Amino acid sequence: MANRVLIITGNSDDAATLEDVLDRAQDGPFLIEWVTSLAQALQRLESHRKEPIDAIMVDLDLPDSQGLATFDQLFVLASSIPILTLSTLEDDQQTWDAIQRGAQGCLSKGHFNSYLVPQSLRNIIQRKAVEETLFVEKARASLTLNSISDAVISTDLQGNVDYLNSAAEHMTGWQLDEAHGLPIDSVMHLVNDKSREAVANPIVKVLQHDESKLLAAGTILIRRDGSESAIEDSAAPIHDSAGRLKGAVMVFHDMTAAHAMTEKMAHLAQHDALTNLPNRALLNDRINQAIALAERRSSHLAVLFLDLDNFKHINDSLGHGVGDQLLQAVALRLSDCVRSSDTVSRLGGDEFVVLLSESHSADDAARTAEKILSVLAMSHTIGQQQLHITSSIGISTYPNDATDAEGLIKNADTAMYLAKEEGRNNYQFFRQEMNVHAVERQLIEAHLRTAMENSEFILHYQPKIDLHSGRITSAEALIRWQHPAWGMILPARFIPVAEACGLIVPLGRWVLLQACAQAKRWENCGYALDSVAVNISALEFRRKDFVDSVESALRVTGLKPNNLQLEITESVLMRDAQASATILQQLKTLGVQLAVDDFGTGYSSLSYLNQFPIDVLKIDRSFVQDIHNSNGIIVSAVIAMGNSLKQRVIAEGIEETAQLEFLRSHHCSEGQGFLFSHPVSAEQFANLLRSGISSPINTLYQTTGTLG
Repeated sequence: MANRVLIITGNSDDAATLEDVLDRAQDGPFLIEWVTSLAQALQRLESHRKEPIDAIMVDLDLPDSQGLATFDQLFVLASSIPILTLSTLEDDQQTWDAIQRGAQGCLSKGHFNSYLVPQSLRNIIQRKAVEETLFVEKARASLTLNSISDAVISTDLQGNVDYLNSAAEHMTGWQLDEAHGLPIDSVMHLVNDKSREAVANPIVKVLQHDESKLLAAGTILIRRDGSESAIEDSAAPIHDSAGRLKGAVMVFHDMTAAHAMTEKMAHLAQHDALTNLPNRALLNDRINQAIALAERRSSHLAVLFLDLDNFKHINDSLGHGVGDQLLQAVALRLSDCVRSSDTVSRLGGDEFVVLLSESHSADDAARTAEKILSVLAMSHTIGQQQLHITSSIGISTYPNDATDAEGLIKNADTAMYLAKEEGRNNYQFFRQEMNVHAVERQLIEAHLRTAMENSEFILHYQPKIDLHSGRITSAEALIRWQHPAWGMILPARFIPVAEACGLIVPLGRWVLLQACAQAKRWENCGYALDSVAVNISALEFRRKDFVDSVESALRVTGLKPNNLQLEITESVLMRDAQASATILQQLKTLGVQLAVDDFGTGYSSLSYLNQFPIDVLKIDRSFVQDIHNSNGIIVSAVIAMGNSLKQRVIAEGIEETAQLEFLRSHHCSEGQGFLFSHPVSAEQFANLLRSGISSPINTLYQTTGTLG
């Protein structure tokens, strides 16, 4: 392929000589263009860009321009084209200055007719092509290196920096022009992440041994501004074409984010996402470590299994968002109750486990449990609400109760269920006989789940009696479990299990629907009952749809609202008195009767009691049983208070005539108990309605001659 050469000279003889020698040259072919002035040359370069010039031969003494000014103007348009100047031997300084400004060389006038002229021209054209290729490759390499995320830094044979890509500039804090020529250790300050001792730069090792080297594990790069990054990767030697070592290059990348992510993933794998407390996996590890330490020291440790009482109703009534915030608040309070050497863990739901790793005695564990009970019972401010929560705690100890993590947690869990059954908001130590109870509880739960499907539940009814006339006024519906293998099971045995596993809600709705339906059947048969009473659990009462479920039962069965009485225990009502007042008012709007069950066993505020739309106060059987001692004063006070508030007072658990006489003498309006009748089936209750009850009240009437 011919190379196009532009000759710029006002000397026609020189132009002819050059054209002739180039036409004959073996280094050609060359296409010659000749112009006589700088202006023509500039015009040619501007106007014929589609026919590029490969080389220029210029006389610096032109008709319209002389000296270096000629070269400078030409170089502005032709900086990428190799240029040879045409000079006399006397113009050495001018020739040198032109070369300094970008000329590729010069030809001496009077010596153009030589084979060296085309050879020189070919050489500068080829050299320029090579330079252009190298420039493009270098630009491409630079663009590539600056576009990758890895940092690249290279040094010469002495270990002085000669290149950094943009990533390396960012990671070291040094710009290339600042770092160029500095020792590698001045630009890259490396230390160990644990010991903080200096780490040898692998580039130094590469230059010493002429082989690739890896960065030491745990290497930290300290930037120019003092900030730090964890880095990884390697360094390698740089060789020339002859295989001689010429320097080294190091490629590395920032592992800080990756290390942080690894640590985060490890943390998440061992911690609860909601509370950030250790999870079961980390708890087991901590317990096993504590056991190993206790074994060496012949010491003790304790595990406390904690479950929040009636937490489900908070979730159901206020939403999971509020429930989650309460769990977070509980986690913080639990952590404040123990030492830094102890562990507070969340197993899930509302279950927490506390490991007391250096518990010297059972008293230590008991004191911690008492502290937890007290701290958690204080009100929690969640948003704009004041919430109250209590807890039940089971305690197991090493080595008395178990010798491994699984056994300690299991036994503490078993003891916690006893705390639930003992009325909640207390703690219990594990005893071996509890295992039998735990197995029975699990068995009951398993059978409960199929009992409703198999229609194994029935309702019995206990009459409520007018203590002055002896008339049956109403009935209390009481559930029984007719198990095909175990026989008749009383509620005290299975209701706590149903409450713990959540089955109490569907079970309670079944009772409500069946009791309403039975009351309607008695009404259709002509039996006059004031009401049928149904006991409502805490979980049912706090559900958002509870009022709707009551309305639905009345609508489905056709029972009049005032013929249904709902019994709610005093402790349930006072757990959140303001919320209770709202629910009670909604129920009262439906028209149902409302009774406070087990009155006197809780901590009622008389101001709240007056605000509740209550129809009936039920005196707990525990007071009636001991009515002739100090409890008699309490019973008479409750009767007087109920009468003054225009509320009917019903005494439970009347079993003796003396108890009946006391209640009548203090103007208690109604009562129920074995003295009148045990709970009986619906058919037997209908018989009682037909025939009446042979009551001691009749005997009292015959003796005193009065029913009053």
